[in-house]
Amino acid sequence: MRLRSMLLTASGAGIVLAGAGGAMAQDLGHSSVSEVVITASPLGGDPDRFATIVEQVKRDQVLSNGGASLADALRNLPGVAGTGFAAGASRPVIRGMDAQRVKLAENGLSSSDVSDVGPDHGVPIDPLAAQDIEVVRGAATLRYGSQAIGGVVNVINNRIPRKPIDGVEGEATTAYASGSKTGEGTVSLDAGQGPFAAHLDGFGRRSSNYETPDGRQPNSWFHGNGYSGGASYFFGDDSRVGASGTHYEARYGIPSDTTFINMKQDKGAFGASIKLGDGVAQRLNVDAGYANYTHSEIDPSTMQVLSTFNNKEWDGRAEALFGALGPLSASALGVQFQDRKFSALGDGANYLLPTHTVSGAGFVFVEAPVGPLQFQGAARVEHIRIDGTPASGVQTRRAYTPVSVSAGFTYQASDALRLGLTAASAARAPAQTELFAKGPHDGPGTYETGDPNLKIERANSLEATARYKFGGTGRIEASAWTARFDNYIYGALTGRLCDEDGTCAVGASDGLKELNYSQRNARFWGLEAKAFFPLADVAGGKLSGQALGDYVRAKFSGGAGDVPRIQPGRIGGGLDWENGPIDASFLVLAVSKQDHVGVADLATDGYTSVDAQVRWRPFKAKPGVTLLLVGHNLANETIRNATALNKDSVIMPGRDVRLVLSAKF
Repeated sequence: MRLRSMLLTASGAGIVLAGAGGAMAQDLGHSSVSEVVITASPLGGDPDRFATIVEQVKRDQVLSNGGASLADALRNLPGVAGTGFAAGASRPVIRGMDAQRVKLAENGLSSSDVSDVGPDHGVPIDPLAAQDIEVVRGAATLRYGSQAIGGVVNVINNRIPRKPIDGVEGEATTAYASGSKTGEGTVSLDAGQGPFAAHLDGFGRRSSNYETPDGRQPNSWFHGNGYSGGASYFFGDDSRVGASGTHYEARYGIPSDTTFINMKQDKGAFGASIKLGDGVAQRLNVDAGYANYTHSEIDPSTMQVLSTFNNKEWDGRAEALFGALGPLSASALGVQFQDRKFSALGDGANYLLPTHTVSGAGFVFVEAPVGPLQFQGAARVEHIRIDGTPASGVQTRRAYTPVSVSAGFTYQASDALRLGLTAASAARAPAQTELFAKGPHDGPGTYETGDPNLKIERANSLEATARYKFGGTGRIEASAWTARFDNYIYGALTGRLCDEDGTCAVGASDGLKELNYSQRNARFWGLEAKAFFPLADVAGGKLSGQALGDYVRAKFSGGAGDVPRIQPGRIGGGLDWENGPIDASFLVLAVSKQDHVGVADLATDGYTSVDAQVRWRPFKAKPGVTLLLVGHNLANETIRNATALNKDSVIMPGRDVRLVLSAKF
């Protein structure tokens, strides 16, 4: 694995130095809006069509953000944080919700891993493989099922080519980051002739223990690499069929423990888009995939495998798209099926015995003009069956039928201002860990007990949005939202410490934190905003400002206290300067302390995040060759992550300077 990673890094550097092509600059706080969003609705289209705001992180921004996890790639998006448990395991947190409430997908299909089982488990989708990442929050998530009640993060790439290609095109990058002595490289090639198109990509990344203001964080290293190949055949009038295969592997340390994880995944995907005609029935889209995932938790002193977690999963979706029909301007009908077999061996079997989850769903999306308003509606009916064994030792089957609906309206108040309002009632079935966890989980240092009698969780939400464009490139986006949860499921720390056999006591000097899954009614609410605005022409370049902020508050009903592990609020801004071959920007964010914490949870201090970057395109004839210098946490602040279970023992990365060389050809 080490040799493959080094070869990928070296080949990336070589192709970068030889390549050429076009590239677009990307600042820290503002991403250009692409023409089509594919995640929020099967109907796709301009992001401004949707009543909820869909975030898009472009390729250049992914490269500048760095990091081995999707949460790293999404830094500084309003409303989005990360669990920050390890360099190789930081799952996105959206509006205070993570794990079983945030769906992670690649090209619309499940990530098919066990990151929802424990925060020390990574996601086998490296940001280096992404062309774009779309983030959907709130009510526009019904397409992805009850495990997406908080949001969806969809990584989009061209592993199954979606458009014909004439000739060869590609990209190569290489990068080095000082804080963790990271070296990385990527190569991506797309080639086609006539009706055939093919794709190849590979990446490698090696990082050491990262630096903090208090010195190196022990056991925070990460090594990872992967490769993929795919092809498509195009036929008829805008139809295609294709497939891809992907291999991913990683090894990374757990900073709050002494163990490390060795992870592997192999997966295959199939995609087809068949144009049916120009009448009512217009297109049929089919996507399906299978993944075989495994990871082992290893004691480095003896190289003994302590636990092994396996996950074999099928995921498939079919969607029929329709044109105008009666009062509807467009609509889509879809079905989705998933089959997931999970098992744990060794010490992992003491935590969670094998489970089998099968789900089937039907959903509908509709759009229609209603006077001056544009209406978007969605409904989903899902049936989920979960087989597992709780702490009682008696094999148990639970079945749920969550039903979810949403209705959104947008209003074009003027050429510059667009308003949106969405109401939704979304339901979520309990997940396998919440139902059947039954013992020690050494990675997060918890002793967990599920409840096989948990009920369906329901969130009734309301969200208002506003988008305002001005000055040619200026843009403001803001949202205010609230959600009332009936039977909100959460992991409640009790304040007791337990031994491996489950003997728990208050005031024990050592042991695992007792965590019990239970339900209470709760209310979440929050605000999100970002702005990008032109200021003046300075020194031959265009100077612009940027600002962003977010806030989440979550409390249990009836004065029962705060929901645990909620991200703190942030507010800040910066400047961008663009001048042909050189762009520069900085962003300063004030992150508040978090003292609204759950039982037996620690408060975290506030801090100020300072990021900056300079992008240089040295060759006028080859604008695709780009050199990027990025600084993160330049004030070298001591940061503890409020959403992390291990924040009492882990400090987040300190000052880091990242150099990226890239080329498109």
